Amino acid sequence: MHSSDTDHRLEDIAVRDTRISDAIDEPMRAMVLDILSEEALTASEVHDRLADRGVDRTENTVRHHINELRDAGLVDVVRFEEGRGGTTKYYHANTIVLSYSLPDSADDTVEELVEAVQPQVQDALATLTDEYDDAIEDVVADMQPCEHCRTQKYETYVLLTALRRAFVRAHRDI
Repeated sequence: MHSSDTDHRLEDIAVRDTRISDAIDEPMRAMVLDILSEEALTASEVHDRLADRGVDRTENTVRHHINELRDAGLVDVVRFEEGRGGTTKYYHANTIVLSYSLPDSADDTVEELVEAVQPQVQDALATLTDEYDDAIEDVVADMQPCEHCRTQKYETYVLLTALRRAFVRAHRDI
């Protein structure tokens, strides 16, 4: 039986952004992102919050992990405070990582949610592809490592990134 003979369809997209996944490969970094998603903190305050969660690391190790997250673009330095003998940096996460699985019992509810929003998502995708096709193609051209990789779903990734970030902004403003 050929795959075209089945009634099987694509239902979901799992996103693996290598910049993010490489940065959070160390489990403690996901905890740091979680802590910094709530408020801006110093490395020392993050160290204390990790200790409250039972994570025993030196403050220098915590600072190293914060810097790795910052270098990956997941954490920003949002404030500097001058103090005795130095400058204190305050960090805040600009990205969260969700590592969950929906229970099978949620399938009907999720399907109802999908049905409710699918027309608006189709309109949004049509707007993006109609009005920003050249810009999307420019981004895709920069993403392609070689001519043999043209079968990759780069356009889908760009569109999903735009929709995901729009979701975050809309959710934040609710």
